[in-house]
Amino acid sequence: MDKGVGTGRTVKVGDREIFISETGEGPAVVLLHGGGPGATGLSNYSRNIEALSGHFRVIVPDLPGYGRSSKRVDQSDPFGDLGRVIGGLLDELGIASAHLIGNSYGGAAALRLAMDRPEKVNRMILMGPGGIGTTRALPTSGLQQLLGYYQGSGPSRDKLISFIRESLVFDGDAVPDEVIEERYRGSIDPEVVANPPLRRPSGIFALRTLWRMDFTRDSRLGKVEHPTLVIWGAEDKVNRPEGGRTLAQIMPNCDLYLAANTGHWVQWEHAALFNSLAAEFLDATS
Repeated sequence: MDKGVGTGRTVKVGDREIFISETGEGPAVVLLHGGGPGATGLSNYSRNIEALSGHFRVIVPDLPGYGRSSKRVDQSDPFGDLGRVIGGLLDELGIASAHLIGNSYGGAAALRLAMDRPEKVNRMILMGPGGIGTTRALPTSGLQQLLGYYQGSGPSRDKLISFIRESLVFDGDAVPDEVIEERYRGSIDPEVVANPPLRRPSGIFALRTLWRMDFTRDSRLGKVEHPTLVIWGAEDKVNRPEGGRTLAQIMPNCDLYLAANTGHWVQWEHAALFNSLAAEFLDATS
């Protein structure tokens, strides 16, 4: 059993292959990972899957561009593309609607699906989601590290160590060497290096792409009525914690939890707290 997940398989969604792992029984919960180099569903949620599977049917995909899934991503509308893939995955699995848990890039995917196909989403938990005011301020140092990983001299172990230990988490010493090594191996997959899934928009359509990736410029955000819990690390160096208050102000049914002494990886840094909050919130019926 791999990190609490008993079944892994590939599902055809349109013209792409999406690798998923599943465990548990009950209402469906889809765990959507972040967009850092070498990320996968199982690695991002390694401390959460087993706890959540005691309450739910937990489905953990590798998003397009990562892990064992197809590597193509529509760079003209990345978040829209992710939302379409997750909605299509639910269709292929015969799931009318599911709870969504999304970290960073995965949080943006969850939000976009809730905006584009609201009937597919029950409740959402978003941890430091991307796309919140991203065109209204300069990128954070952590986001610059993330977006620049494949640029310049290209990917390296030192670049990844710097990103994970200095920007991703509050206490970099808590991240085991084996986690970094696993992420590094994933990040240098030749298909990924040739076409990185998350990078700075460029070219003639760059501004249009950036605007599409900023949810605060989309009037539909205020109409997302799904019960939503936003959990944001107070020391997040990738996506600014102020984004949590922005979502709570715009979305009509959005609660905010600001986690002290926590970076961008709340579900990993404070797993017991996250698992408790998530189970209680998703179990609620009102």
